[in-house]
Amino acid sequence: MIKKRLYGKVPTMSEIRRGAWPRDPSDRWTSSTGRRRRRLTLAVLPTLLTLGNGVCGMASIAVATSALLDWTNEEQLFVAGLLIFGGMVFDALDGSAARMTGQSSEFGAQLDSLCDAITFGAAPAVLVWRFSDLLPHRIAWAIGVIFALCVLIRLARFNVQTGEDDSHEGFEGLPSPAAAGTIASFTIAMPRLETLTHAHKYERIQEAAAWAMTFCEYLVPMLAVLVAYLMVSRFTYPHVVQQWINGRRSPNQIGRALFAVGGVIVLHELALPLMFCIYAFTSPVRQWRRPFQGQHSAERTQTVENAQTMQEEAG
Repeated sequence: MIKKRLYGKVPTMSEIRRGAWPRDPSDRWTSSTGRRRRRLTLAVLPTLLTLGNGVCGMASIAVATSALLDWTNEEQLFVAGLLIFGGMVFDALDGSAARMTGQSSEFGAQLDSLCDAITFGAAPAVLVWRFSDLLPHRIAWAIGVIFALCVLIRLARFNVQTGEDDSHEGFEGLPSPAAAGTIASFTIAMPRLETLTHAHKYERIQEAAAWAMTFCEYLVPMLAVLVAYLMVSRFTYPHVVQQWINGRRSPNQIGRALFAVGGVIVLHELALPLMFCIYAFTSPVRQWRRPFQGQHSAERTQTVENAQTMQEEAG
């Protein structure tokens, strides 16, 4: 009869046959099945930055839905949009900090996706629900749910397809932070538009601002549907932050950056929706036109070759 030897447990015959018994009594990290469990270690700085992203998302939802704040709906959405942008800053820093310190891990990647689901999925969906009173509530609710679900699909696909040797210089599908930023940028720009409706000295500017506010109440839900589709699409997008960190900047990118800075100086908050919409829709339009441009180029080449052939025959 085999006596108890470790933790008061009698070994089974299967454990003895596969060599899982006797175990080393000094090994505290060995499970009851004889398999060695990995000790989970946390990278402090990247983990704190990732959790900061999640805190911004939860705070954005709380501010957007709170009935205790003595703010107008536009002020609540403005602060909620700013918190989403704060989450974007944390999301940009945590991955860079993990790679720079050599502390990248599967745990950090999964935690990052969970926080992204809150900040870039649930929070923008709440903004869509609270942004417009012109659409029926059922339609606004359905659009918000579709947006959040597409974010979850986008994050899950990114986790499956991205390996450790990925260069992180591009994305397949619109990144969820960019999609969330597209929605949040309009909530940040609305107070500026509202100010122009009564504070600008030109009456035409006031009328244009009032028209733009009404138009945006229909535009933002439509944009939420479009960017939700772009997130799960196969269009490729550049990783702007990573390219600038790596120092890979073409003259075209520098020109765009200067144009963006000039737009912010001139238009202030109104430049944010333009910048995010340009990023979201430039790549799909360019990739959609590429086959047609190739066809036209081939036709022009064929036309030139035919003309040269005719000249040679005539000569």
